[in-house]
Amino acid sequence: MSTKSYDDMTKGERDVYHSDKRESEKKEQEGTRRKHLRVKIQKKFLTVALKGTHPVMEGDLCKEIKVEDSTWTVEDQSILCIHLEKLHKVQWWENVLTHHPKIDTTKIQPENSKLSDLDGETRSKMMFDQQQKQMGKPTSDEANKAEALKKAQAAHLEMDFSQAKLN
Repeated sequence: MSTKSYDDMTKGERDVYHSDKRESEKKEQEGTRRKHLRVKIQKKFLTVALKGTHPVMEGDLCKEIKVEDSTWTVEDQSILCIHLEKLHKVQWWENVLTHHPKIDTTKIQPENSKLSDLDGETRSKMMFDQQQKQMGKPTSDEANKAEALKKAQAAHLEMDFSQAKLN
């Protein structure tokens, strides 16, 4: 597959791309079990193959993953499910493998999250930050940055931090 950006493809090229994906899914063998597969998940590389054959998917991942938290399973003896745990969860990926077409992640409209979908720590942080904003006080991230600046100032008294900007 070329490295041409998915967004730059014509409708015809996109149809062929999706058709190829559907065809490869249809060709998967019924009765495939875990022991029939060779799946290698590394920090920046992925290989998927039936044992004794050339890989059906192989290449560099576009971003690093947490290998110890990434898994794969076979469902219904025909569907390979690969879960890659992103190192940076809030970062959108342009593609999975670097040689796949890229998508423009700035055009993605994420679904609205319900508070109940979020873990307790995230929910608490969001509520705290909202209260801080309403009172005109710094959010937890802003407070952490200010604290880091104070520590840097204390450690480096010889430096002038008066023009330092926190981003």
